[in-house]
Amino acid sequence: MLNVETLSEGSVTQQVNGRLLVDTQGQGLVEITDAVSRWVFGTGILHGLLTVFCRHTSASLLIQENADPDVRLDLMAAFDRLAPRDVAYIHSVEGPDDMPAHIRTVLSGVSLSIPVLEGQMALGTWQGLYLAEHRDQPHSRDLILHLIGA
Repeated sequence: MLNVETLSEGSVTQQVNGRLLVDTQGQGLVEITDAVSRWVFGTGILHGLLTVFCRHTSASLLIQENADPDVRLDLMAAFDRLAPRDVAYIHSVEGPDDMPAHIRTVLSGVSLSIPVLEGQMALGTWQGLYLAEHRDQPHSRDLILHLIGA
């Protein structure tokens, strides 16, 4: 049985853009759920679609479990197996972590689309938003936020 509910019929559509700068400490996952949630709530849009876009080719975005930190460790270990640093890549000018970072970004992606309901991201109980830093050195990563809705 399919059950469909209309949440915001006849409302005026609005668009809001924002920016989030995330400082990383090197390779790892940085949870950005709270910062993005505060921004979404502050827009006043109750129902819509949020796009989060990472403006980098060596960092990516993930929706992943936020309850057990072992998940994050296992994900980073899996990235190490999928795109190891000890391979002789042709692109090596920026160091041994650069080409693996590009591969990891291709595997995980640079944008997310998240429904917004009642002014909140419609994430599952154990889901959080993460910026995945794939380089060894700290970086400042630039994320663009776009929310369209009513």
